[in-house]
Amino acid sequence: MARASERRAVAPDDAPGGPRVERRPSGWRIRSYAAARQVLQARGATTQAGFTAEFIPTGYLEHHPILISDGRLHDEQRRKVGRFFSPAVVAERYRPHMVECADRLVARALAAGGAPVDELALLYSVEVTGRVVGLTHAPPERMARRLVAFFRQPPFDIEKPDLGRSRGQWALAAWNGLGPVVGFYLADVRPAIRTRRRRRADDVVSHLLDEGYTDRDILVECLTYGTAGMVTTREFIAMALWHLLENPGLRAEYQAGDEAARFAILEELIRLEPVVGHLYRRVSEAFTIRDGDQEWQLSPGDLVDLRVRDTNTDAEAFGDDPMSLCPVRHTPRGVHAAGMSFGDGAHRCPGQPLAIMETEVLLTRLLAQDPVVVRRPTLGWDDLVAGYTLRDFRIRLRRRSPGGGEPTP
Repeated sequence: MARASERRAVAPDDAPGGPRVERRPSGWRIRSYAAARQVLQARGATTQAGFTAEFIPTGYLEHHPILISDGRLHDEQRRKVGRFFSPAVVAERYRPHMVECADRLVARALAAGGAPVDELALLYSVEVTGRVVGLTHAPPERMARRLVAFFRQPPFDIEKPDLGRSRGQWALAAWNGLGPVVGFYLADVRPAIRTRRRRRADDVVSHLLDEGYTDRDILVECLTYGTAGMVTTREFIAMALWHLLENPGLRAEYQAGDEAARFAILEELIRLEPVVGHLYRRVSEAFTIRDGDQEWQLSPGDLVDLRVRDTNTDAEAFGDDPMSLCPVRHTPRGVHAAGMSFGDGAHRCPGQPLAIMETEVLLTRLLAQDPVVVRRPTLGWDDLVAGYTLRDFRIRLRRRSPGGGEPTP
């Protein structure tokens, strides 16, 4: 199979290679899968530092957001919300809606002769995740615009004091963020809260109300799900389709395989193309990490940058030629097929089954319409999620002949 390394999306400061564990003035950079896993599993010794978590004001919140909570509180939150994202629940409860939504959007694209992939993927991921969360009152197109507007922020550097922003940039960030957040609350979150207060449903908003969350608390949680469940899934859908369309052998294997085989291909793709390229933790209690016969002491206050693209291509975890795309790759016990793309430990993303399944459902239906690339995407970078963006990616769809078959639901 074709190698994926030629097109791997990287941050502006990323460079191939480097020490497996590196001490820098700004903190630690870790490229070793084993060492990164030790950091993420160091319970009680680190706190969330990514996604500007350390700059989120929490004093007015009655419940600590799940994204930045830790310890027993986080464990309890994860246990309760996990029932919405288990593989069995995703397959039984949400897959039928994924199929209906994908069929509708693909039919619309087919009628138009093609589609901008990044926009189609955004509408799809917003509608699917919105159903899980309970944000179903506004048209997905409008909610998508509000979420995208929230991401129009000045650049920042998490390793620099005050994120390296000037006062003017902070003012611009507040200005750019306030409008979309207010609009998201008024048009999407508040209507959902009011409806669920009158009558509960089996969704995340209803669960949060049962837990006593205030409107502010729920808004913050919905922003988290909007970021993790909608915006990042959009990028992976586009990236995976790009690989499949430019690798005929991989595409043929994907279309000939069963659901498990398609899932394996997608997990291998997200290992090589992780949407979130960096995971950051702040050390709160001293602890030691080891890699081979070396060890390092991490001290309170240290910032740790886990370089996901490097951990996911660590030969000691993924064997010879870790940069190649191999869906049947055999990994040691404790090494996830998707690498660190969904994290590890207490903060491992609970939405992996949802993200992989919704990607499989849409891509299977798109590929059945014999798409061809009209315009390759432009790769960009988003500081908030420390991940890539793909824009201006356009495909043309060609209806299959009557004997060509259609995707099975």
